[in-house]
Amino acid sequence: MATSATASVIGSATTHFHLLIRTRAIPFNCHPRLKGAFWAEKQNRKTRKLISTVLSSKTDSWRRISASAASPFDLSPPPIDHDLLEIVTADGAKVSEDEIIETFDNDDEALDAFNNGVVVLDCSHYGRIRVSGDDRIQFLHNQSTANFECLHEGEGCDTVFVTATARTIDLAHAWVMKNSVILVVSPVTCGSLTQMLNKYIFFADKVEIQDVTKKTCFFILAGPQSKQLMIDLNLGDLVGQPYGTHRHYSANGMPITVGVGNVISEEGYSLLMSPAAAGSVWKTLLSQGAIPMGSNAWEKLRIIQGIPAPGKELTDEFNVLEAGLWNSISLNKGCYKGQETISRLITYDGVKQRLWGIHLSAPAEPGSLITIDGRKVGKLTSYTSGRKESEHFALGYIKRQTVSEGSTVTVEDNIVGTVANTPFLARQSPPSQSSSSTSIDSL
Repeated sequence: MATSATASVIGSATTHFHLLIRTRAIPFNCHPRLKGAFWAEKQNRKTRKLISTVLSSKTDSWRRISASAASPFDLSPPPIDHDLLEIVTADGAKVSEDEIIETFDNDDEALDAFNNGVVVLDCSHYGRIRVSGDDRIQFLHNQSTANFECLHEGEGCDTVFVTATARTIDLAHAWVMKNSVILVVSPVTCGSLTQMLNKYIFFADKVEIQDVTKKTCFFILAGPQSKQLMIDLNLGDLVGQPYGTHRHYSANGMPITVGVGNVISEEGYSLLMSPAAAGSVWKTLLSQGAIPMGSNAWEKLRIIQGIPAPGKELTDEFNVLEAGLWNSISLNKGCYKGQETISRLITYDGVKQRLWGIHLSAPAEPGSLITIDGRKVGKLTSYTSGRKESEHFALGYIKRQTVSEGSTVTVEDNIVGTVANTPFLARQSPPSQSSSSTSIDSL
């Protein structure tokens, strides 16, 4: 719990957020005058209308919330008092030219917190795509692998966008809201996915696609203590809820959506908010004990966890079943893009290779060949060093029936590799096989 002294140190904006979530966290869709008032598209200033609502008698500092009368989601942030990047830079973060937080010079501490505590990662550089219109659910149902027609408001899922031949484009996290679906996608695919989805909107379709990345900020929480942190922030109503469940709250009079699960961990949490709220939220999470993690440590963690990434494991060279994304695929829904190929691969056991984790004896470059007795059996796709000089991890595709967990392979000419499962891949549930029990689960 943050003390009042801590709250005063981190600033008045953070104090207001702290008071709100400690005193009374109010789901947006539960308040009769706020329901459907979350983040509308920016309207002409002459027609914009402010709806004022008293949120609590305990404080006057967060009384008013702005909402448009024409649409239920307002993604136009109010003036920003404290820019998030300025805040983290002042705390010692190193930020790239692309405005990505690379490191806080605490990578080992952050990785340890993922295993034993709680970490917070700014994923605002990840893409956010808003899909709206009356036909949005059917549209996404037809364009990706998940069964959107079985989802309701406040629920979510992972889904995969694939080509017509089931080659992987990206793994997306989806939130089904009252009047839209928010997709969180990779930063390298956001633009192309937006263009692709717009391309498949037919004349009669009531669907609108909008890239709202720059209008929002996105944080993730992960680690075994993340549940306790949620309870401490009076957000414990989300603890124990199914993956993808999300609810709307208010911080300093600004909307924030908190959901179960994220790109790192099914047991973590995700936070979507206005850029104006990001600095206060970030400071509050740190005051509650979260350790900040940069993108360098996240990439190391991604590989060790076995999470495939676009341009590496998710390319037009590999299909969605080879990538092992079984939990994101509906095997019994109606026709969708790539379904024919996926059905045929399952029916005729046509998956020829699969993604594995590999312990290496030395560093290796992505793209290196994987061999057994001089015979090519696969290719390395990602590599990272461990926290010790002797630790080296990789991901790679290897032909089926040539290896199993614990098998020895050769990478390049003389690097010894030991095949291993990974936490992410071990959680996937193929229809005819169970996941291995051993995984890369420590650093």
